[in-house]
Amino acid sequence: MSDHSRPPTRRRGQRRGPKPAEHRTPPPPAALTLNPDDYVPTGFADLGVPTDVDMGLAAAGFSTPFAIQTKAIPVALTGRDVCGRAKTGSGKTLAFGVPLLARLTKVGEPRRPAALVLVPTRELALQVSEVLAPVAIACGRTVLAVYGGASRQQQISALDQGVDVVVATPLRLIDLLKEDELQLDAVEILVLDEADRMADDGFTPQVEWIMRKITAPHQTMLFSATLDGDVGHLVARYMNDPEEVAIDAATDTVGTMHHLWLAVHHMDKDRVVASIASAMDKTIVFCQTKRTCDRVEEKLQELGVRASAIHGDLQQSSRERALKRFTDGELAVLVATDVAARGIDIDDIGAVIHYEPAGDVKDYLHRSGRTARAGRDGWAITLAEYNQHTQVRILQRALRLDPNPPVEVFSNNPKLKDLTQFEQD
Repeated sequence: MSDHSRPPTRRRGQRRGPKPAEHRTPPPPAALTLNPDDYVPTGFADLGVPTDVDMGLAAAGFSTPFAIQTKAIPVALTGRDVCGRAKTGSGKTLAFGVPLLARLTKVGEPRRPAALVLVPTRELALQVSEVLAPVAIACGRTVLAVYGGASRQQQISALDQGVDVVVATPLRLIDLLKEDELQLDAVEILVLDEADRMADDGFTPQVEWIMRKITAPHQTMLFSATLDGDVGHLVARYMNDPEEVAIDAATDTVGTMHHLWLAVHHMDKDRVVASIASAMDKTIVFCQTKRTCDRVEEKLQELGVRASAIHGDLQQSSRERALKRFTDGELAVLVATDVAARGIDIDDIGAVIHYEPAGDVKDYLHRSGRTARAGRDGWAITLAEYNQHTQVRILQRALRLDPNPPVEVFSNNPKLKDLTQFEQD
């Protein structure tokens, strides 16, 4: 087997854990119908989106494009390669999904999809497919999420029927390619979503191996919070004179995000989290390790908070169940590691709490990007113990925020239930 045909091994400590129990892949969404007499063109039509796709958007409830969509869609509709610098919550799924559906000319044949969307995590594969599937169905296309932890045989059976768009994680896709259950020679549109996260997780060799399997002429769209490092390498080597689209600077955060830095005592930290969460509909708490996640979950539950942890040691079905309960409002707090929470796409998260200061500005931006979405206000709150204040100053400088020292608080501080009072001091 040559170097070009052998899939790269995992790196950067990505040891395969115990195989999770398989569970049923969620059924496809029901087709959305829109009476042509009731159709009113959406704001996407003004960007040049074809009527059939725009009717799908209208039926799915999308009406007004976000800024990144307004910039990216007209460029992508021309067939040109696109590099989009966009953060989680900016609307990038439709920024690439709409032109993808509009420009597809082929019909997916058995085991030969016409388009591929490559994503870093199982959660993101599900969420991208859930956004695109209703629009795709309305314009006669099919979308399939392909990821580990779900039934491999069910995914193969769906591929055997012919699928237009596959949304896949790298390792499950490579597994299917190695067993000849899937071929990429008919792909005419390729999307790399959250390319920086795939690079950070050490998946660049796998991504390159997959890209070399796409042999037909094709359009490539790449979306990432940053376009440097390994992502820049992918752009330079595999994209053809791409046009870059962006709506903000590389270190900017969403405009409706409020940053709060709190100095807390180690023994009081969980009660501070509980106080903040009591005034929010939904809160995500980010922890550095799986063990910390489990401990924080237990402490919050003891304090009467409806909380659940998600991390890599849990079965995929358990993670999806917790995420659904959180989305549906049955849980008030989701306690997560960075890896488990990547790709979470929920618009009404009131606050993200960094249980410890983020290791660097990229981690801070990706974590914090789970709140202040779709024009809503949101809070990014960092808890710092006495020996972590230097890391806070480093983050503040990198984010171009005023270098204010963390505000000392205890869990009985009434301001924790009305965070706007911190901004009034």
